[in-house]
Amino acid sequence: MYYAYILRSTKHPSQTYVGYSSDLRSRLKKHNEGGCPHTAKHKPWNLEWYCAFPEKLQAIAFETYLKSHSGKAFANKRLLRPVGLRMAQP
Repeated sequence: MYYAYILRSTKHPSQTYVGYSSDLRSRLKKHNEGGCPHTAKHKPWNLEWYCAFPEKLQAIAFETYLKSHSGKAFANKRLLRPVGLRMAQP
């Protein structure tokens, strides 16, 4: 499986990052260890949303869409919680 995902910075909640990976757990770990130049300055990151795809090109295409102007609007309206709104812990 391949994953398109959205991360949100814990320290800077207005900062999000969109990516894709075949190993979501290790990719999130790499982001939080500072191993990615684009996300290092806003770590740590929380996984806000992800979707699994059977084909790599599908995940890449959806990642590309989420990075577009209309994709950002879609994500903000349908996929992400407003900044400051968190789910209650059980």
